[in-house]
Amino acid sequence: MWKSEKDKIIKKKEVSESTDKYLNISEIRWDTIVLKDDGLRAIIKCSWLNIDLRNSEEQKIVAERYSRFLNSIDFPIQILLRSTYLDLSDYLSYVKTNIDLVENEVLKWQWDQYFDFLKKLNDSQWLLFTKEFYVVVPYYVFDDTKKIRQNQFNKIMSILSNAETAESIANKLRQLYKWRKHLDQRCSLVQNWLNWIWLQTRRLEFKEIVSLLFEVYNPLSLKKQSEILIQ
Repeated sequence: MWKSEKDKIIKKKEVSESTDKYLNISEIRWDTIVLKDDGLRAIIKCSWLNIDLRNSEEQKIVAERYSRFLNSIDFPIQILLRSTYLDLSDYLSYVKTNIDLVENEVLKWQWDQYFDFLKKLNDSQWLLFTKEFYVVVPYYVFDDTKKIRQNQFNKIMSILSNAETAESIANKLRQLYKWRKHLDQRCSLVQNWLNWIWLQTRRLEFKEIVSLLFEVYNPLSLKKQSEILIQ
């Protein structure tokens, strides 16, 4: 029994180490992803716009504004479209709570039928899908590729030398605050442009970033990351 539990722990550790090995993420602080080469990333979630439902004049406006947006920014961005399974658990809980408040028996029966229909859909995996749109905004401390590689080498050497002290950690936090201001400016610029194209935007916070990364690297898992996070 003890050997079996020990094997599970060792196997879990090996999986964790192998996953971390292939991820370029060093840590996540606040609403910012810190990469192993000290690059920063922010993720902005966007609403979607069905341009086919717009008239010809509005379609021209959207296309023109989107073109001006891409031509105006002087830094690269990544536009991510993600198709994911739609989880109706929260909505089902909301419906169930309101059904209990209905006094009319006929209406209550109709709501019960509606609830059962949605529950069957939700229990049947991969039948309901939704699309999510994200814009990844980057910031590199060094714009030169040679400096980026040199910084990676210096960081590896510092890890090997175990030279982490309280002062060095404090210096890293001060630098992160400084670099994060530049990333915040870029995010504000991108969000203003996207709002001008009639898109609603929101920058992801810490838990939302962790949840998104968990779902991306565990696409077959239906368990929410919010249930795994330690509150």
